[in-house]
Amino acid sequence: MRLAEPQYLHLIWLVIPLVWLLVWSHRKRTELLEVLLSAPLVSRLAGSQSASKSNAVFIVLGVFLLILALSQPRWGYRWEDLRREGVDIIIALDVSNSMLAQDIKPNRLERAKRKIADLLDMLEGDRVGLVAFAGTSYLQTPLTLDYGAARIFLNAIDTELIPVQGTAIGHAIRTAVKAFNTQDTRSRAIILITDGEDQTGEALTAAKWASEQKVKIFAIGIGAGLGAPIPNTDSAGFKKDASGEVVLSKLDETTLQNIALETGGSYVRSVTEDIDLQKVYLENIKRKVDKREITTERRKKWTERFQWFIGLALLCLSRDYFRRHFQPGA
Repeated sequence: MRLAEPQYLHLIWLVIPLVWLLVWSHRKRTELLEVLLSAPLVSRLAGSQSASKSNAVFIVLGVFLLILALSQPRWGYRWEDLRREGVDIIIALDVSNSMLAQDIKPNRLERAKRKIADLLDMLEGDRVGLVAFAGTSYLQTPLTLDYGAARIFLNAIDTELIPVQGTAIGHAIRTAVKAFNTQDTRSRAIILITDGEDQTGEALTAAKWASEQKVKIFAIGIGAGLGAPIPNTDSAGFKKDASGEVVLSKLDETTLQNIALETGGSYVRSVTEDIDLQKVYLENIKRKVDKREITTERRKKWTERFQWFIGLALLCLSRDYFRRHFQPGA
């Protein structure tokens, strides 16, 4: 037997004061009878007193059974198929050093990771995977329904994950598309989060190929419009070019807009403290990408048995009523 709500068993402690109250009531009733009636009459009422004791026992038993019913006892089970409907989503996250810029607090990368974590809390039935990219890219997390595992891999992402620096958006798109099931070309979306310009010139070519594979890309540009300095990872200060000028990370919105347009997705530019990832999911992916049935699972379906305990409890609690009204000779 299994209990679905075992915390209700703590209510059994209420039986103790109930027993005390019933015992006290019985003794008080006996004392009053001995004061008001003569000994012979009290003796003649012994049967009534015995019935009162029996009734108290059934009241306690009835309350106990009701508490057991609240805990939802179950035994016996059957297997049932669990079907999920959702979308396959690959999140491609830029992990280049420019994502350490602090124009979005605490920095671009940490803010993006927090928003992705919030998105994982919203998903129901959607499979999700992670691709990390900088000068190259690789699949960090294959498509999965295990959002807890995806969160673990997300927490491990940082700018040291990929040694090749740069922003290879085209490579990231191709890696993300290859992560999908090649036999099913429906319900596939890529969320592309980046703060930089494509430095390979392959972004639009990769976007056209993704469109041919029936994949929609929803791009999110993160960072201030005027650009932001890139912190040095090995020393204080900011990165500088050969002439000693501070390097600013600028967003190429035109390329990201064209990527989204080419694949039938959408582009959103983040504002300070907000990446709008939940909005992209609810208002774009949910509307523009058809759902499909994801992998079917089998699980045990336990049979509820609380009805038996409620029925027995009602019999116990109503015993005195039936005894009074339906006893032969009553």
